[in-house]
Amino acid sequence: MSTKVEVFVDYVCPFCFLVEDAVAQLERDRDVEIEIRPFELRPDPVPTLRAEDDYLPRIWRRSVYPMARRIGVDIALPTMSPQPRTAKAFAVLQLAQEQGLAREYSTAMFRAFFQQDRNIGEDDVVIGVAASSGLDRSQVEQALVSQERRDRQLVHQRHAVETVGVTAVPSFRVNGRLISGVLDADRLKRATDEATGSEQAS
Repeated sequence: MSTKVEVFVDYVCPFCFLVEDAVAQLERDRDVEIEIRPFELRPDPVPTLRAEDDYLPRIWRRSVYPMARRIGVDIALPTMSPQPRTAKAFAVLQLAQEQGLAREYSTAMFRAFFQQDRNIGEDDVVIGVAASSGLDRSQVEQALVSQERRDRQLVHQRHAVETVGVTAVPSFRVNGRLISGVLDADRLKRATDEATGSEQAS
């Protein structure tokens, strides 16, 4: 039986994008079922970050760009300021999950923000990204205006914080064990093995 690995992400977190390859390797080398889970770092009304302030460029110079070069991922600090909120994108993630397209949708959303410099807080951008992932445009439009999906996103956010204990992303939950941080493929596989009580070859 496959082990469920929940991966908590926010689409404006570069480290969540940079661990995608490690997650893919985990899925390839272990019998796991990956579930993308939403965690908005700065939900309304918390102010989002601004590209022109010192914090973002400093973190990118010190951590994001070196890691991206090391693993060979093309990524750039988005220029829009302030950074977008991701509640709308996460409302559509629900639709993607229902249709088995969550991984494709999430990757496309990361690429739109970090490789194409698109504002993923805007409806037309979310619709375009979702459609490129295989989702029906009219269903995406309905998801964006659905109060039920907005309410469900708030429930998911509370669950992540209050029940799971997520405080940062990326975070991973395996067999009830929460593991936070930017893990490479080997560390993520070891952490999964430890959480499942198994020992497997890399």
